[in-house]
Amino acid sequence: MGNFTFYETRIKDVYIIDVKTYGDNRGYFMETYKESDFKEAGLDYNFVQDNQSSSRKGVLRGLHFQKTHPQAKLVRVLKGEVFDVAVDLRKDSPTYGQWVGVVLSEENKRQFMIPRGFAHGFVVMSDYAEFAYKCDELYHPEDEGGIMWNDPAIGIEWPEVGEIILSEKDKVHPSLKDSKIVF
Repeated sequence: MGNFTFYETRIKDVYIIDVKTYGDNRGYFMETYKESDFKEAGLDYNFVQDNQSSSRKGVLRGLHFQKTHPQAKLVRVLKGEVFDVAVDLRKDSPTYGQWVGVVLSEENKRQFMIPRGFAHGFVVMSDYAEFAYKCDELYHPEDEGGIMWNDPAIGIEWPEVGEIILSEKDKVHPSLKDSKIVF
């Protein structure tokens, strides 16, 4: 499909996307999104907001979702390297409570497509990382939700990065079992 190769993960509707890059002695060029190619792959999203963050090594952001305004996200790394995770929160899904993760970096230029109904988070593996993502729903601060990044019932195998640095919000998220979220 043109400049994208779409790989479905072991969790239905979650994709790892390799992007074709064109480079020479001047640098490189790549398309990061093309609506027609994504639709042809069955990924029909209407992205309405782009976000970007920067973090230092050990920063773990997540696991986040919006409760009544869920967001699909197309995520990628501009600088550095992160381990990115999606946790299935769809109650009727055969993979409810399971996770899938991928290393995203400026070198591999991979993207991760996370549909609505998932918690999302990442940890920075490099000294510094810049992270960008598209969302198909606007951000609503009053609608934020989250689950514990280290919930043993989910069992995410985070890479070793030294000290984990969390926001105050992320330190107090409930376990999946104690969460009242239903997608």
